[in-house]
Amino acid sequence: MELTVTDLAVGRGGVPVLAGVSFAVAPGAALVLRGPNGAGKTTLLRTVAGLQEPMAGTVHGAEDRVAYAAHADGIKGALNVAENLAFWASVFGQSDIEAALRAFDLEALRNRRAAALSAGQKRRLGLARMRVTGRAIWVLDEPTVSLDAASVALFAEAVRAHLAAGGMALIATHIDLGLDAQVLDVAPFRAPAQAMAAADEVFL
Repeated sequence: MELTVTDLAVGRGGVPVLAGVSFAVAPGAALVLRGPNGAGKTTLLRTVAGLQEPMAGTVHGAEDRVAYAAHADGIKGALNVAENLAFWASVFGQSDIEAALRAFDLEALRNRRAAALSAGQKRRLGLARMRVTGRAIWVLDEPTVSLDAASVALFAEAVRAHLAAGGMALIATHIDLGLDAQVLDVAPFRAPAQAMAAADEVFL
């Protein structure tokens, strides 16, 4: 089942940010969101992931199928790499973490405490969580932050493998990941200025 977004309007703190957004992502496909900082990409991703309600429009096909990764890595510093992945696997009713360790080159670090990892290693571990969720739709907000070129390549390959298995990906990124993906610029969907100005009155 594809992910379908129809005439979606999203906002921050009751202030409209984007309006009239429509797109569809089929199994095996990816959609890359583009747009300047502050354009509403994160708000759109959070809405699709079910973390906030839309102001208007609908999201179909996302229910209980989304794994979301944003700027926080979502790891516990007191646990080692393998324990972190095992924790997240159990949250989603899964158990196998070996594929995730291999995909993100974490096998040699499996027994290292997460607190002792470098920023890039923590990011790889945070992204490896996606592999252990068993969820079909990966929603990713600037996933390559803190990653070097080799780690970006690992991430891109993990996404390609996910798509090849019939998964879907919705990614906000300024980096060219080399994916065969649709691209959606959110700038044309910026909410009308008058709507944003009216909403601003709430804060006066």
